[in-house]
Amino acid sequence: MKKPKGKCAWSVTVGTKGQIVIPKEAREIFHIQPGDTLLLLGDEERGIAIPPKSMFSDLMGHIFPKGEVEEE
Repeated sequence: MKKPKGKCAWSVTVGTKGQIVIPKEAREIFHIQPGDTLLLLGDEERGIAIPPKSMFSDLMGHIFPKGEVEEE
């Protein structure tokens, strides 16, 4: 099956503790390393998205001038 350029899809299984494993190919494409923090966003109508925390850090940097945002 052909896929649109830059688009990917994977299936994962939820374990008994509610955990999932991010597929190796996805970790490589998105440079996800052990210890990285990801955010889990949910919309009951649209589903779940898992963007990297850095995506929101960049957004906050554009919204608030330097020095107004505390890092965790």
